[in-house]
Amino acid sequence: MGEPTIDLLKMELPVEEGRLHLNGDGVKTTGLVLIDVVNGFCTVGAGNLAPKVADKQISEMVEESVRIARLFCEKKWPVFAFLDTHHPDIPEHPYPPHCILGTDEANLVPALQWLENDPNATLQRKDCIDGFLGSIDKHDGSNVFVDWVRNNDIKLLLVVGICTDICVLDFVSSVLSARNRGFLSPLEDVVVYSRACATYDLPLHIANTLKDTIAHPQELMHHIGLYMAQGRGAKETVRSRQLISSRRIEKQRPIRSPSELFKRMFLTPAVKGASKLGVLPEVQERRGEEKNIMFFQAHV
Repeated sequence: MGEPTIDLLKMELPVEEGRLHLNGDGVKTTGLVLIDVVNGFCTVGAGNLAPKVADKQISEMVEESVRIARLFCEKKWPVFAFLDTHHPDIPEHPYPPHCILGTDEANLVPALQWLENDPNATLQRKDCIDGFLGSIDKHDGSNVFVDWVRNNDIKLLLVVGICTDICVLDFVSSVLSARNRGFLSPLEDVVVYSRACATYDLPLHIANTLKDTIAHPQELMHHIGLYMAQGRGAKETVRSRQLISSRRIEKQRPIRSPSELFKRMFLTPAVKGASKLGVLPEVQERRGEEKNIMFFQAHV
């Protein structure tokens, strides 16, 4: 899928992103949730669902997740890590076998394995897409994640991990529904940190060669995952280092609507009998710009 098409779809489905400042001056406790930053999804060649070659989006997600996890643990803020883990005899349709119990696929990536011995971190293996459901004890119905939120008096949840549009989205949706039903008191807000999230890439030309497989363009599906999470009530942040002193919304200059851009898109002859799609200056200028920014502060 070409960049002009993705740009236009992003304009049609905008994600309002902000900058999150973490500090220890306030009263709002922030908890970090890492979702499936395991070898089976992140380490090249580690399994059926691992990247086949180095993947920039996934590598950056791992790097930023490690940085944030170290920050939380150094400050002794609560951390909860989900590890996708499956019994070899219990498949998870429609996916091929992955992250099998007892294999290195189901372990944290090397850069995060120190979490296993960190007293500030809680690790939870899950055998389903949705970590909220995966935290439910099948015998007594208790939920270790719910207990973690309550025991740490967490009011703001920062979520990172993989895949943005699958495990991250399902978890965020369940958490927000549980919060709305009053099951997760005192939780108030859920923030998805987009730079520390990623998804996999499966182009159409490859998907067409595989049985019962649909295409999964990485950049587009990552954006859709963020958009859907926002629609469920989550907030998104693209930065974590800026010092934001107050809540405010910074507007950018008005831009044409996607429908207007589509109408004005034109075909420029390239050679006789062929044509080349022209990209409007408005679209080109918009690349690299920040969208409307909602600034919010996480008091810890």
